[in-house]
Amino acid sequence: MPLPKGTSQAALPALPWLAAGEAFPPLEKAWSMADPAPGLLAAGETLDAATLTRAYSSGIFPWYSLGQPVLWWSPDPRMVLRTADFRLHRSLRKRMVHFINDARCEIRFDSAFERVIDACASQPRAGQSGTWIVSEMTQAYGELHRAGHAHSVETWVNGELVGGLYCVNLGTMVFGESMFAHQTDASKIALAALVAFCRAKGITMIDCQQNTGHLASLGAAEISRAEFADHLSHHVDGNAPAWHFDSLYWQEILKTTATPLPATS
Repeated sequence: MPLPKGTSQAALPALPWLAAGEAFPPLEKAWSMADPAPGLLAAGETLDAATLTRAYSSGIFPWYSLGQPVLWWSPDPRMVLRTADFRLHRSLRKRMVHFINDARCEIRFDSAFERVIDACASQPRAGQSGTWIVSEMTQAYGELHRAGHAHSVETWVNGELVGGLYCVNLGTMVFGESMFAHQTDASKIALAALVAFCRAKGITMIDCQQNTGHLASLGAAEISRAEFADHLSHHVDGNAPAWHFDSLYWQEILKTTATPLPATS
């Protein structure tokens, strides 16, 4: 989380300041649960595709508010969604089956990345008066998208973008970032499509960063930072999949049901 307002500088433990291109501190140096912002690792002023790639490869992500420096985080524990544990609740299953069998509905990857991240930035959040997706962050993730490492999963209905999410992919590891919905369950359908894609491509874990009740209800759970870092060490350097969604991937989610699915994408 961004630093709590009104936090006295005198009460804060030391925080490394990163120069451009400087290595991140070891994850174990992140602030502890006894500190004002558990998981905070470093601060700096550089946010670009190269820095983001180094950060995600090490289990670190940026999160800060307007007017703050770039704050880098590595929380312990870490919230992750193992793709095998995704929970498809009955109401969402029903809505998904309708979506899949409606010719006006489709999942697209990367056709409107900038629109997705802008929509995520403007999505109202409970307990938040603003957004952490500030303009320099949208620019940096746009650069990462053009480098082939950031992707959007988009829910389209009748030619309109109604929901979606964006994420980072390095090797066979996916890092979820933010979602938005303009129609009921549109972001959940995008997440289900991402899980289906990941299962089809042998990707077993999606990073969710922070614990929320919403993510927990969909099957996400906490693991230790050490376990998360170990998983990354075995997956971020592999070959990334081609980001294209085929309707056959829905079988990865619904294959235990007898519901008929479209035969082609």
